[in-house]
Amino acid sequence: FYHMDLYGSKERFDIFPEEPSGQGDRSRGDTRRESALNSEKFQCSQEAGYDLEKEVAELAKMYGLDEDREKELELLGGRLEMVESRWPPARTDKAGSQGSLYNASKSSSPMKDQSQSTKQQRLPVKASQDEDQGKVRAEDEAENHTRSREGLSSGGTSDEWSSQAVSEEEEVADVFCCTCKTPIRAFDKLFGEHKDHEVAQLPRAVESEKEEIHKNMCKLEEQIAQMENFASHLEEIFITVEENFGRQEQNFEVHYNNAVQVLAQKYEEQLEALGEEKRQKLEALYGQLVSCGEHLDTCKELTDTTQELYLENDKANFMKVKSFNYNFVSYNYRLEEFLKREVDLELATLPDFEERVIDFSEVEQLMNSINTIPAPCAPVINPQAPNAATGTSLRVCWGLFSDDTVECYQLRYKPVSNERDSDEQAEHTLKVKETYCTITNLLPNTQYEFWVSALNASGISPPSERAVYVTAPSPPTIKSKKIRSCENAALVCWESRDINPVDSYTVELSKLTDEENGDIITESIVGIPNCEVLIHLQPTQSYRICVRALNLGGSSERSEPVLIHTTGTYFCLNEDTAHPLLAILDDGFTVACDELENPECDLPVYDNSFTRCIGILGSLIPFPGKHYWEVEVEEDTEYRIGVAFENTPRHGYLGANNSSWCMRHIITPSRHKYEFLHSGMTPDIRITIPPRRIGILLDYENCRLSFFNADIAQHLYAFKSHFQHYVHPCFALETPGILRIHTGIAIPPWTAL
Repeated sequence: FYHMDLYGSKERFDIFPEEPSGQGDRSRGDTRRESALNSEKFQCSQEAGYDLEKEVAELAKMYGLDEDREKELELLGGRLEMVESRWPPARTDKAGSQGSLYNASKSSSPMKDQSQSTKQQRLPVKASQDEDQGKVRAEDEAENHTRSREGLSSGGTSDEWSSQAVSEEEEVADVFCCTCKTPIRAFDKLFGEHKDHEVAQLPRAVESEKEEIHKNMCKLEEQIAQMENFASHLEEIFITVEENFGRQEQNFEVHYNNAVQVLAQKYEEQLEALGEEKRQKLEALYGQLVSCGEHLDTCKELTDTTQELYLENDKANFMKVKSFNYNFVSYNYRLEEFLKREVDLELATLPDFEERVIDFSEVEQLMNSINTIPAPCAPVINPQAPNAATGTSLRVCWGLFSDDTVECYQLRYKPVSNERDSDEQAEHTLKVKETYCTITNLLPNTQYEFWVSALNASGISPPSERAVYVTAPSPPTIKSKKIRSCENAALVCWESRDINPVDSYTVELSKLTDEENGDIITESIVGIPNCEVLIHLQPTQSYRICVRALNLGGSSERSEPVLIHTTGTYFCLNEDTAHPLLAILDDGFTVACDELENPECDLPVYDNSFTRCIGILGSLIPFPGKHYWEVEVEEDTEYRIGVAFENTPRHGYLGANNSSWCMRHIITPSRHKYEFLHSGMTPDIRITIPPRRIGILLDYENCRLSFFNADIAQHLYAFKSHFQHYVHPCFALETPGILRIHTGIAIPPWTAL
């Protein structure tokens, strides 16, 4: 098997020339021509071998492997001479031609294969390995040449050589040329046209190309998404252009109609003023004309009378009557008086009308406003954002999805009410420049309805859609007197200060540390639907607990904190169960009875209070495990202390029924008597040392209720009963006196003895 890669030029195709057309057999001239060609190829192969050796030397020198390559080339040269010595010299006959061809192939093949092996080892990484591989390959090539020669001598043909050449030609590519972007063989990197190109491993190149294609696909998808968004934006712009055109057209029409109305109004006003001026002129001229006519009539009458008197020729007649002299004198006086009167010969008014200047400023303003800005479109108010509310404030945001010019916004709001007169709720209006506003002085946990309009010089926009916002709740109030706790749990109760219900509550726990004397949030319990929660805690720790209320508007401020200690069991006294004669002092854990009246009195009582026994129940102890508390008593006080179910009869005595267990102290004339009552039964037990401080241990798991003399650590008695329900501590006085209750006490170790 021989590589045909050395014949990469066009001369490669002349090794096995085609037969001339029209000749069935090969002539002697053809044989000679083939022998000549084979001889020429042998010389070329020798020259190629020489060049190949030089090329390998240069590569070895470039990569710093001169010594190793010299040894390898010496070995290959020796193998080459050994193989050539086995072949006869070239002959002119057919067999000789074939022998020359094989010699040429053999002389060049070891150098080529060694170079190819060098490339396949990625241009020497380990020199010693390349040397060993070169030796092994040289020996294999020599054996292959020998077998090939034997095969030819036994009748091999040129068809076998052709099949070997084709198989070499079909050798798969194993590297990738990064310069030409095409797969090539490692041999082409060493001796081909890709000699100076950058190459990479084919799998790595495939992965790199896949990554590049993936990146390009991602970029293409991004471009597609961008183009789709841009197309959607273009559609929106088309719609906006149509809407803006409609608004602008309507704006033009409104402004032009307003201008025409103003002009018509101005025309009517000027025409009316002009008519009024005409009327006044005509009235003045008419009055002057009437006065002039009257004056002319008087003058004409006097003229006629004077003329008649003046033309009288009969002097006797003129003077015959003396009385006439009087008439004449009177007439003459009248005439003189008339002539003394001034005659007004000037026109009362001029015929010219006053030049009137029409004020077109309003019309100009309307005309100018057409070419400025239209009234804005309606804004879009945003839904309420998380944490945008407090108990007394709200932050409202909106937007204007157009290019309209806006000078300010008008925000209006009112409380939301489910009543029928909700429309009559007081509305508030604010003007703001920005697209957000923080409204203060609001009610906690209350819904408000908001809507906004945009304003500019051309007018006001339609109002936006109405949005409902809700303020955060008020901080809850923890009922510190109703908190119950034990060594590993606490039951916390609180009440809401809001009229409207809230969605949930969050309890925050802070463990107090001695080092910092501060609080660190260690746990938050969220999603509490009711106003109480049972919290699991760690023993012998101190916790600060706060509560927050939550709704759609956000979280309220923290409530006033309460301090809880897990050193023992804490409970409080239930005032609703107290007998009317029993008083609870200010500390909340001391009960007293000062009255000497009959316990069966007629004082008003509550539905849940005791009526016969002057007693009171403590709050429920809803925690499994052990619970311990102590009661400080006076020696001359008669009392009952113990536990009872919630449904214990209020009209009976503690210990006289099957729902209560108690220790009773009574004073007889002979001694102090102690009874441990349940269902009215008591064992016969004598206590020699009257206890002043009684310890009570409730053990739910072991179904025991134990009593101790805490002063001397003495066990007094223990009830063994299966408590089907959680119980309440109970206390009662049968004579005036005081009981002091102590809670939060760690269970003494001597109780386990």
